[in-house]
Amino acid sequence: MASKAATAAVDFTRIYSTLGLGKETVAALQAFRKRHSEAQRITGQLDAQPTTVDLAHYRSVLKNKAIVDEAEKILRDFKPVTYDVGAHVKAIETFETTAIAKAKETEAQIDVELKDLQATLSNIQDARPFEDLTVEEVGQAHPRILETVENMVKKGKWTVPGYKEKFGDLSLM
Repeated sequence: MASKAATAAVDFTRIYSTLGLGKETVAALQAFRKRHSEAQRITGQLDAQPTTVDLAHYRSVLKNKAIVDEAEKILRDFKPVTYDVGAHVKAIETFETTAIAKAKETEAQIDVELKDLQATLSNIQDARPFEDLTVEEVGQAHPRILETVENMVKKGKWTVPGYKEKFGDLSLM
């Protein structure tokens, strides 16, 4: 009973989206959930059906008592057929190991992403405001900027290409 309450409390759509599961894993989980709910539905229907046969009722209703005796003999001699479910169990175990492996792989990917995000977050929190940066610090962070500026100065270019088109000409002369 507790498992039904736990299943009802789980928001699978949120799990699929927040864990970043692959399409294959989500499809396998959805197929499994569908098979499980169908099996539960069928089990519920079969449990609701009566399992006993009232032969005394049939003897009182039917004129031909031989048919009731034959049915009683068949019911008494009936032995249910046993099936080897080993193949199904192995398939389930294989699916389970595959699902566990994919879950561990997903967990490892999420851990790596979380570490990267934590590092990025700490960088953002520890960063100085843009207004406090100096030209030297920007140059140290991105040496290509210094190289480009030095190149432009050597060639006598004092304006940045495309600047006037984008920001307009601010000179008063």
